[in-house]
Amino acid sequence: MDPRGLQARADELMEEFHRLRDGVGELQQQLRTIEVVVHSDDRLVTATLGPRGQLVRLELDPRIYRDPNSRELASKITDTIQKGARQVADRTLELCRPFLPEDDVRTQLDGDLDTFFTRLDNDIFGGDAFR
Repeated sequence: MDPRGLQARADELMEEFHRLRDGVGELQQQLRTIEVVVHSDDRLVTATLGPRGQLVRLELDPRIYRDPNSRELASKITDTIQKGARQVADRTLELCRPFLPEDDVRTQLDGDLDTFFTRLDNDIFGGDAFR
């Protein structure tokens, strides 16, 4: 590639870097404000989850007392919260996609630090640093 072509490519890469860097603040704000509201299929259970998939609020419709099956209610609550946590993870992936490889985001969301550090090790040091 000729020097002008290299300079043009370097300029493109710098513009992309600045665009990504400038967007990180907005990304952080969006990630901090993620909130998901989910309902059970029968709408008797409503769960609100925060940015890390944590339960923020749980609402139980008074009609739950018509059926005294506590195991079914517990299962319904658990399923609803898990559905919400998946939605939070999906939203996080969607927001991070322009900035980070999806596999890296998934690895962090799953708490799989071994895979994350192995990938980092391979990318930066050729595979020897974290062993």
